[in-house]
Parts: sequence; C-alpha cells; structure tokens
Amino acid sequence: MRPVYRFRRYFLVLVLLPLFGYLHQLPAQEVPSHQKPSQTETLRTIGFMTDFDVKDDAVGICKAVMNGVAPGVQVIDITHQATPYDIAEGARFLAGSAPYFSKDAVFVVVIDPTVGSTRRAIIARSKTGQFFVLPDNGLLTLVQDRDGIEGARQITNPEWMIGAKTSSTFHGRDIFSPAGAHLARGDDWTTAGPPVDVASLVRLDLHTATVDDTGLHGEVIGTDGPFGNLVLNVPGETFAKLGYKLGDTVPVQVGGQTYQLPFVKTFSDVAVGKPLAYIDSRGRLSLGINQRSFAEIYKIQAPAAVVIAKKP
Repeated sequence: MRPVYRFRRYFLVLVLLPLFGYLHQLPAQEVPSHQKPSQTETLRTIGFMTDFDVKDDAVGICKAVMNGVAPGVQVIDITHQATPYDIAEGARFLAGSAPYFSKDAVFVVVIDPTVGSTRRAIIARSKTGQFFVLPDNGLLTLVQDRDGIEGARQITNPEWMIGAKTSSTFHGRDIFSPAGAHLARGDDWTTAGPPVDVASLVRLDLHTATVDDTGLHGEVIGTDGPFGNLVLNVPGETFAKLGYKLGDTVPVQVGGQTYQLPFVKTFSDVAVGKPLAYIDSRGRLSLGINQRSFAEIYKIQAPAAVVIAKKP
C-alpha cells in the first residue's frame, strides 16, 4: 500500500472515531407524535350475517364500510345465504354461532324484511359481553333466552352511520355496518343513541318440543345446509324422555306420514340411501338419509309437525 493512502486511512480513523462517540452520547430526540408509526389498536372481531347472498356487491360494500371506520378489522362471515326474510332461521344461526366467538365480539346481523319502516335499529349487549347490531325484529330471541341482555341502545346518532344521506332500503350499509365497526374499534356504545328498555325488545314466538302422555310433539324448523337433513325443535334431552336408546327403531311421524327410523350416532351407521334419526352437532334430534336429502326424497319442508310416540 502506498504511504499516502495509508496516511489518509489513519487520518480518517483518528478524526471520525471521536465524532461517532460524541454523537452516540447525545440525548435522543423525541419524535413528534404525528410522525411516529401508528400503533395498531386491538380491534374486536365482527361476526357478519345477512340474507343478501353473494351474487351482487352488497356484502362487499358492507365490509368496505366496516374497514373504512375500523381499518384492519377482522370480519368473519357466519353466512350470507340465510333464507331471505326468515328471521327465525337467522335467530337460530346467530345463537348457534355466538358461543364460538370471543366474549367481546361484535355481531352485525341484517335479516330485515321491514327495512325502512318504524322498526328500530339497535345495539344490544349480552350478559356475556358480546354486542349485537341488528334490527329489532326478533333476531335476538334465542341469544336473549340463553345469555341474557344487559342493555340496549337505539342507533340514532348520525356519527354512527355512514352519513346524512341514509338509504331507506340499505341499512346494512348505512347503519348496521358503520355502527358495528364503531364498536369494533372500541367507541363508547352509549353514544350511539338513547337506551332501549330490554323488556320492549321484539321477540319471536318460538317453541320447543313438548312431551305428554301421548308422546313428543315438535316441528321441523329447517334443513341442514345443502344436505337436506331435517332440523327439529327437539333438544336431545327432550327426546331422551321417550326412552329410546341407540340402536332402537323410532316411529317418527312427519307431516302426517310415519317413518320407521333407526336411532344411531352417525350417517355411516346405516347403508347409503337409508334413513336415520340422530342427535346433530347442536344437540338436537335430526332426520337424515346417508348421502341423500331427506327433505327432497320425502318432499318435506319447514314447518311440518313432528310426533313421536313413547317407547313401549
């Protein structure tokens, strides 16, 4: 190495090292708050359910509104293919899914056949801590029966809505989605509007099967997704009162027609194409056909009366 380059290298080391040490000892400068990286706040999860289907842009628009109010919010789709206008089915799906969400989750539910009418748009808080943003039309019935409702508010504050020009036919976009997102980001729900007397909430007239001296009296309340299994309003513990055990043949009368069905644990306990009675994943008595549709083959739709005699 030439002497001149060696000298330059040593000179730089001698000059710069002390300078680096001096800079290292300087006090740290506070970064202005508006220049700091934004801290991601903890957002409540939103469970979203409608009867909108997914054939058009309605669901996507609602999610965009939610994300606009609470950027990064997690939205879990419960279903958007609830039977149109079927509030009772929506109440069943809501009550069935809520226990699998966190205790502070927010539910935005839009099955709203009287949208734009005098029915109230509300926020309700269950005694488990979950929030429900929905029309006051009975969707809360089963949640209220199981979990209890500790308070409710009518959504009237424009700041909790999409804006001044609220549509009379798309409250899912204009009221329920933004209100749900405000809750998800932790806004004070008491500012959404005036309190609602919990006793005044609309309730559905839903019935559970009963057992008397003649046997069990129930009803078909729906089908299990695309499979055509019949969902009954018969809790497993109610059916157990009849005395049947696994392996027994149960005479089930549905819509006036009696079917002799083996009571088994699961579909594969009978041959393909054969019917069965079983306790479904929600703990209810259900009727099905292994790899076939009970509803389609026997032409049964909800509602239909169900009668089961006690075991001899």
